[in-house]
Amino acid sequence: MTFYDGNSNGEGGEVMPELKVRVEGDDDGVNGKRVTLRQRLLEECEAEERYLLVKEPAFSCIQRRSIWFWVKLGVLFTFIGLLAAVFFRWVGPFLMDKELMPIINWEMTTFSTPMLAVLVFASVALFPTILLPSTPSIWVAGMTFGYGFGFLLIISAAAVGVSLPFFIGSLFLHRIQGWLEKYPKKAAILRAAGEGNWFHQFKAVTLIRISPFPYIIYNYCAVATHVKYGPYILGSLIGMVPEIFVAIYTGILIQTLADASQEQHTLSAPQILLNGEELLLQ
Repeated sequence: MTFYDGNSNGEGGEVMPELKVRVEGDDDGVNGKRVTLRQRLLEECEAEERYLLVKEPAFSCIQRRSIWFWVKLGVLFTFIGLLAAVFFRWVGPFLMDKELMPIINWEMTTFSTPMLAVLVFASVALFPTILLPSTPSIWVAGMTFGYGFGFLLIISAAAVGVSLPFFIGSLFLHRIQGWLEKYPKKAAILRAAGEGNWFHQFKAVTLIRISPFPYIIYNYCAVATHVKYGPYILGSLIGMVPEIFVAIYTGILIQTLADASQEQHTLSAPQILLNGEELLLQ
């Protein structure tokens, strides 16, 4: 295509060709960008689909595990409930009639009440020193003396029972410390009780007594943690109060069951609840 360069006088000018310049690669670049964008969108869609395919089975697996956990938990509690029912229906009465009742009858007929008080006090005071449990003696105190005098008798004997191992343990201080060094993780809680001021030691000893930490072992280990005797004895006695009341209640319940077995009838659930309410009122 050409054009004429005219002037104002109408004279024709020189004929000039019209030049069109086409920039190569512009369309190719746009098309390339479109293809790249399309590929990227396809890749993102495929990645999202793969993520959903992976996530859905994982979520279903978590749901199945949760359901299976609750099923196993339900089966476990059902099994425990059946065992408890069998025990209270057949095993408990059998042990009561054949094992426990003869011991109770022999004890009541052989020893007088003052003698029983002396025996209970001596056993609660001395058994922890020789690493023997004193809970059966607390049962006897509950059966014989009830909550009032029974608690006073047991708490005074327990003061002796936790003091003797404390002083005896001081004679073997280095040996006990060596034993604690062999088990640093387990001994960390005990060592923490020996730190701080008087009130901190008192709180720590009280919490240890309430916790399920072995009662007899702590009697000997306490001196190796540098706990003073004052917070040790006071924290021990206060921390043992719940356990003592539960053991006394158990003794009273055993005596009630013994009386019921002698009268040829079993203890009903309301009677057991009344015994529990009596414990709370005390």
